[in-house]
Amino acid sequence: MQQVSVVELSSLVRQLMQQGLAPVLLDVREPWEIAQASFTPEGMRRLDIPMQQIPARLGELDPEQPVFVLCHHGMRSLQVAHFLERQSHAEVYNIAGGIDAWSNQVDATTPRY
Repeated sequence: MQQVSVVELSSLVRQLMQQGLAPVLLDVREPWEIAQASFTPEGMRRLDIPMQQIPARLGELDPEQPVFVLCHHGMRSLQVAHFLERQSHAEVYNIAGGIDAWSNQVDATTPRY
């Protein structure tokens, strides 16, 4: 599992796409949180699965595709990223600081909550 900052996220996604990979943004926040604030970097497929549902819905993720895990501040996503690694997912990234960091450092129009 690797940590990726919100600032380096877009360039890393572009690099992966150039390699023919299809990165997934896995948002593990609750539906009410996603309704408050959301983003999908260009080139990524978005998948919203609350943290507690990850084990039951694991089949929705391709273990061969890069997965970038997002939450509010980066703690739930870190736990999910470690879980995905233990489930033999090849390339897992935790988005450090979560959507709050995205709002502070990349796109101030993304609401904070």
